Amino acid sequence: MAPLTRSRAIDNIPNKLMETYYQQRATAGLIITEGTSPSPNGIGYPRIPGAYSDAQIEGWKNVANAVHAKGGKIFVQLMHTGRITAKANLPEGSITLAPSAIQAAGEMFTDQDGMVAHEIPKAMTLQEIKSTQDEFVLASKRLINEANVDGIELHAANGYLLNQFINPKSNQREDLYGESIENRSRFVLEIAEKVANEIGGSKVGVRLSPYGAFNDLQSHYDDIEDTFIYLSQELSKLNLSYIHIVDQRVAFGAPDFTTDIKKSIKENFKGTIISGGDVNSIEKGEAIINSGLDLVYVGRPFISNPDFVEKLQNNLELKSPDADTFYSPGEQGYTDY
Repeated sequence: MAPLTRSRAIDNIPNKLMETYYQQRATAGLIITEGTSPSPNGIGYPRIPGAYSDAQIEGWKNVANAVHAKGGKIFVQLMHTGRITAKANLPEGSITLAPSAIQAAGEMFTDQDGMVAHEIPKAMTLQEIKSTQDEFVLASKRLINEANVDGIELHAANGYLLNQFINPKSNQREDLYGESIENRSRFVLEIAEKVANEIGGSKVGVRLSPYGAFNDLQSHYDDIEDTFIYLSQELSKLNLSYIHIVDQRVAFGAPDFTTDIKKSIKENFKGTIISGGDVNSIEKGEAIINSGLDLVYVGRPFISNPDFVEKLQNNLELKSPDADTFYSPGEQGYTDY
């Protein structure tokens, strides 16, 4: 089950409703949760969960226990939104951080003011880079040791903070974290190494979105294939569990790939490769496996079909999700399918 932002975490704390939602979908071979911020600074959207307070860790413990009670496995996706945020969505005292002080085009929804422009971020100092990395490590440690989740996914895709460092449109730094492939990859690789050292590489996955344009990034640049080959090679050295490749061509309307980037990543990473996009049948899932990849992610069909696996096994018709309730609070369009 792919990570799916659902915005049900009132006060950014995982709650009873979320326990029910994830438990209903525990027959997925692996649940990767919605994006969860390791820091108050990374809460970009309204009502998304965090993993930096005692109450949040306790909430995730309850969710993990509910999934485990039904025999499921669950990784929490750690997502720092960076410049993709609005002040109204941030906890008091937080600041909007990014590699460079470049405002993202587009708007962010807030419960108070509706749609507003993204915040202009503060370019991170070297100390802020280190402290943010430390937040990822602490959140990972607490989620594994206290919340009893099975693993962590580092969200380095879809235009959020880790991806903002990788992409030259959002990263215009001139120090150790900018310009070259090695430097633009450094922030992600350092976090991955530190988290793996803390909880073990077998409990860590990384999500990437090559050729992604979502959240005002550059989908094509001269060294894009070399960038993701380098990332794959370096992540492979850390003995991580998997790389999760988002195919933005389906849900995000991204342009077509100009190279067989999934194959390139697979050839340069010795762990498991997950990918998907528009998978609503056994045939579509098998096509991804037959292309040489290892696991298939399923997104929106799991929203409206908590029994998705059973329906595929028995050739039953899938129910379509209600897009109007994707991000609304409450059980409607969430736990009532």
